[in-house]
Amino acid sequence: MNSSPPPAIALDDVWFGYGPSPMSVPVLEAVTFSVEDRDFLGIIGPNGGGKTTLLKLCLGLLRPQRGRVSVLGLSPTRARRRVGYVPQHAQIDTSVPASVLDIVLMGRLGLSAWGAWYGSAHRAAALDALERVRAAELASRPLASLSGGQRQRVLIARALAADPKLLLLDEPTAGIDAHMEESLVDLLHELNRELTIVMVSHDVAFVSTHLKRVACLNRRAVVHRAEEIGADVISTMYHQPMRGIRHDSDCPLTDPGCHEGCRPAEIGESATGKGP
Repeated sequence: MNSSPPPAIALDDVWFGYGPSPMSVPVLEAVTFSVEDRDFLGIIGPNGGGKTTLLKLCLGLLRPQRGRVSVLGLSPTRARRRVGYVPQHAQIDTSVPASVLDIVLMGRLGLSAWGAWYGSAHRAAALDALERVRAAELASRPLASLSGGQRQRVLIARALAADPKLLLLDEPTAGIDAHMEESLVDLLHELNRELTIVMVSHDVAFVSTHLKRVACLNRRAVVHRAEEIGADVISTMYHQPMRGIRHDSDCPLTDPGCHEGCRPAEIGESATGKGP
């Protein structure tokens, strides 16, 4: 009989605060939830609510002061090579004369017995990762020549080059236009057929429309099905009344005059007044 895989992430009564314990101010308090295999979880919450800290705990870059974190059935440090990570602000110097393929090969660093020297198998894996994100034609281009959306695809390819089982993304849609965001959404749903994905986002409408489950995090975490995310849930998390602006599909989001085609709407409601 085949046993079911362990949760991709399991957090049990996790507490964490910055500064010397026990005087540190908690950033996370009693966080308990799990992410199952092939799940697609969004994490939303206010600035300072602990979203990036939670990802760092899952990567083993931080250790909980109380509680337990497991990733793919292992400790976060042991599971790290099986986790792909796309940070919010990737520190890549675009003045360095490196090609897109060079950047993606960085994802193979932990798998190369020769450090930063990559043989044909590693190059093939990097090219395959670029193919998976539909960016193979960018392989020889310098990173500085890419648009924001293209750069995000390259960074996702770098994470995929390590052949992960779990993909963690911190604000992957930040700074890209609506058209590229839609394209990125399609890509992530395609990858979700093979990978578990956890994505931090400030875009409540985005995660409530496109993802399977949503973790509302403001020091404490409550996980909802995406269709349950409404104005009452968001107001509770942000501790103040909230309402969303739902844009029509043809609305130029970056145009200051776009409001003629938009209207206030409940979070989770489509522009037609129906659910997602």
